[in-house]
Amino acid sequence: MKKRVLIVDELHPLLKEKLTQMHWSVDVDETISKEKAQAIISDYQGIVIRSKFKIDKPFIDKAINLHFIARAGAGMENIDVEYAQQKGIICLNSPEGNRDAVAEHAIGMLLSLLNKIYTSNTEVKSGIWNRNANWGITLQGKTVGIIGFGNTGKAFAQRLVSFGVAILAHDKYKSGFATDNIHEVSLDFIKDNADIISLHIPLTEETNYLINDSFIKTTKKPFYLINTARGKNVHTEALVAGIECGKILGACLDVLEYENLNFESLSQSEIPKPLHYLLTSEKVLLTPHVAGWTHESYRKHSEILAEKIKY
Repeated sequence: MKKRVLIVDELHPLLKEKLTQMHWSVDVDETISKEKAQAIISDYQGIVIRSKFKIDKPFIDKAINLHFIARAGAGMENIDVEYAQQKGIICLNSPEGNRDAVAEHAIGMLLSLLNKIYTSNTEVKSGIWNRNANWGITLQGKTVGIIGFGNTGKAFAQRLVSFGVAILAHDKYKSGFATDNIHEVSLDFIKDNADIISLHIPLTEETNYLINDSFIKTTKKPFYLINTARGKNVHTEALVAGIECGKILGACLDVLEYENLNFESLSQSEIPKPLHYLLTSEKVLLTPHVAGWTHESYRKHSEILAEKIKY
């Protein structure tokens, strides 16, 4: 009897093709609800998901024949990994698939913010030709602090090298990654020296609201913030207060703490005051949690997961 895998999110068709070649029976249902998936998961040995729903303890308890859970993406917060592993289920992800996309997006947002590209583009298209008000800030010569030196942090650092910046990197769980161009430092050293701080960390109890009032107040220099990681790594109220008092010079945010669990939209409740500030501030550049998604990364996630499932 063939092993069966259920794909519950939109993924590149290459994954189904490769799994089929490996003699898996593949069912794809991009519209399936969590309730329906949970009702039938006992028939499957594998499940592949992006962010459609949370694979929690009740779901895992129904998955009595599951060999693996695979997530197309880096973060695993929508999967109870610890409980799954206790049940002997292998948990896979594909952070290598979008590291280049995230790194390039972060660079693009930073350059756009520093050089006022978005605001000046909007003005010119509205018939406003205001050169003096749209002078930029040169990236060269600045000090960039990277918090988290996994796949995306490393890829971001590699792209920064050619800009002539000092690169500081901190990772609580990694060491020995310094190079001639990248300095391995403490978090406090970044807080003391960085002109730009970029987050490349998962969302855990430890990193929830890492950028908060205390963090911002104890930095020695005003800085620009980049967040292409998870929205709740940053406390939005603290961010707004930091911008208003001048400690934060501007922010590039691909993620927001007000996103729904599946990252597909903002929560539909009344827009809170801090979010309204972000939506209207010229010092803040926003994109819709899309840093990791390019046409190339869409395919890479499937390629990488197929390789990892080949066990």
